[in-house]
Amino acid sequence: MENTPKGYKCQKCGFELNPGIVEVSREEEPKAEPVYVVKPDEESIKVNQICPQCGHNEAYHQVRVALGEHAGVNSDRYVERYKCVACGHTWVTN
Repeated sequence: MENTPKGYKCQKCGFELNPGIVEVSREEEPKAEPVYVVKPDEESIKVNQICPQCGHNEAYHQVRVALGEHAGVNSDRYVERYKCVACGHTWVTN
């Protein structure tokens, strides 16, 4: 095919095609979801943090990185997770 002002022309038979407007569509890519990996409590460190549920002053502490993407821009977010030693309540700060 040869590109002409009227459209495309076959060099062998002379057939001309005027495509007009060509619509191109693309399937939407699935969005990346953050993945949280929680290690057992034995691998966490104990810190002095007051539990909002029972008031105990000792909790396990873990820091994780949450990866995300918004409008094509990758971003990292650090998430701090605490788990009360006494009652097992968990809470997150960021």
